[in-house]
Amino acid sequence: MFEWLGQNWWAVWLTLFLVFAAVEMLTLDLFFIMLGGGALAGLVADFAGADLWLEIVVFCVVSLLMIAFVRPVTLKHLHKGPPEQRTNIDRLIGESALVLEAVTASGGRVKIGGDIWSARSQSGVLAEGQRVIVSAIEGATAVVSPQAETAIQ
Repeated sequence: MFEWLGQNWWAVWLTLFLVFAAVEMLTLDLFFIMLGGGALAGLVADFAGADLWLEIVVFCVVSLLMIAFVRPVTLKHLHKGPPEQRTNIDRLIGESALVLEAVTASGGRVKIGGDIWSARSQSGVLAEGQRVIVSAIEGATAVVSPQAETAIQ
């Protein structure tokens, strides 16, 4: 087995690339895919007939160059867009909500859009029917505070 691996380093580079790609799918921070690019460069070096030490150097250099130059540009493009363009739960912060069950510092229920959320008050007790503003989302709990004008509906 080890004798075969010693003669077929391309399989090691390919396995390393696949492992880095799988880890990247779990982390999504564009770090491991850069290492995967280095592993592909090592694979190409192996196919070109390079010695093992040169393949390792190619892997290291390409990985470092990709981390230093490609990753920052890619991250910038991924986070491109206006700051007011929020997604997922971030879009709920600042939204108006309706109190369904009295909200205290320890709990309660609010309706945000069409969804019912567990809620916690940032200040005091908020009565049922009162309009509130979502200040933050902590896990599955909306942290709310009273709206400037409160209306019972």
